[in-house]
Amino acid sequence: GTNPWSIAAPFGETATVVDIANTAVARGKIYHARQTNMPIPETWAITSEGAPTTDPAEAINGVVLPMAGHKGYAISFMMDVLSGVLTGSQHSTKVHGPYDPTPPGGAGHLFIALDVAAFRDPQDFDDALSDLVGEVKSTPKAQNTEEIFYPGESEDRAHRKNSAHGISLPEKTWMELQELAIENHVVTHR
Repeated sequence: GTNPWSIAAPFGETATVVDIANTAVARGKIYHARQTNMPIPETWAITSEGAPTTDPAEAINGVVLPMAGHKGYAISFMMDVLSGVLTGSQHSTKVHGPYDPTPPGGAGHLFIALDVAAFRDPQDFDDALSDLVGEVKSTPKAQNTEEIFYPGESEDRAHRKNSAHGISLPEKTWMELQELAIENHVVTHR
């Protein structure tokens, strides 16, 4: 699997959030490329024979490459240790992902929550994190850069926009959902 991980730190009315797969790209983007008949960058995946590919279908049957080369591989491996081996769940190729209908999936999850108050005054933490975000936001921008985002900021904006206006889907995905709705006697709205 992609051995994703997430770290969030709240401050003010929002949070900094890192929520990533340890791969060059989330597998869902490869499925999206297949749905929209678009090629993928050959740096995203290899075929089941180990060759680079721009074909999403071959990528789905192959391997999604790790982010950051050997460092991404090492992080992914250790996430598998924490969420698979440590928790007594399945690991590596024994896990069936959300796109594989073979039950059971076998994925493990590990959650760690830290009480800020055990480390420092929560208000001081909030103030320091707000200061860090402020420093990042006010950093001089590189050429052709409109804005510098702190981790999770663009996703938070997208969430707010989608909550207010809805989400768009590829036409093929919409048609497949319509077919499922009809098969299951579910009324849909466009």
